[in-house]
Amino acid sequence: MRSINLYWNFGRPFTLIPPMVGIFSGSLIGYGATHVHFAPLHVLLAVLAAGVLNAASNGINQICDFKNDSINKPHRPLPSGRMTHRQAWVFVTVTYFVALAMVAVINWQIFVIYGVAALATLAYSVPPVRLKRSTWGSNIIIALIRGGLLKVAGWAAVATVLHSVEPWYIGSIYVVFLLGATTTKDFADIEGDRAAGCITLPVRYGATFSARAISASFILPWLMLPLGLWLHILSGNPMAILILSIIMLAWGSYVVYLINDDPSRLVTEGENHPGWHQMYWMMMVGHLGLAVAYLIG
Repeated sequence: MRSINLYWNFGRPFTLIPPMVGIFSGSLIGYGATHVHFAPLHVLLAVLAAGVLNAASNGINQICDFKNDSINKPHRPLPSGRMTHRQAWVFVTVTYFVALAMVAVINWQIFVIYGVAALATLAYSVPPVRLKRSTWGSNIIIALIRGGLLKVAGWAAVATVLHSVEPWYIGSIYVVFLLGATTTKDFADIEGDRAAGCITLPVRYGATFSARAISASFILPWLMLPLGLWLHILSGNPMAILILSIIMLAWGSYVVYLINDDPSRLVTEGENHPGWHQMYWMMMVGHLGLAVAYLIG
């Protein structure tokens, strides 16, 4: 039980929820838009694979972030010495393989998407590419994996993504959101990231400027919802989509206030800062809210 708990903590279970919710909502959106035959087993496999792939990504990131975490998060399994690097590599290898094997039985489109996402997670963490060291490269790759490809993969679990721009437009909404929102996790890691050569936005520009720079990502994505209706791209229930847009705009404005009111708190409080938690909850409500809009459309 102690070993299971160790691996469970290494996978960072709290971070597994948003991608699983994103895939599930993407599947519901795809079903609502196309009304194809719904295959619950395929959706279940895609959802579970998203969590497993994210656990693999978390694992490889911690292996490559050993120096960072020794300063920023010494309590984690690797820097604390509770887990060996060999155990970590076994966990990562198994979880990558299991995630891809699970989606391989669904269809080739979703397998390709998950395969691209897996390679992108390696490019984010592993030298010599290690996009995490890039100021904007790190944000862009996370936004593409956990934003754009996530929604497209969910749609691909139930219907093709090759005959419509709609799943890609929906994915772009979450790309814009995560392009800035993902930086909320970087404020508390400034010291370790600087020591390890990871030049994140807060490392390069400081907390105050970075908080202002990412503020638009909490507003612009939700303006893309009514824009998608106006362009006749989104086929969900128009009233529900507009209501979701209003709710998310108000929520996003509140988060912008939180992160700009005292940016130094983002550095000192880190994952305990309300702005970090609000980002996660916004993402999940945005996922599920849009799914509801398509199911009642």
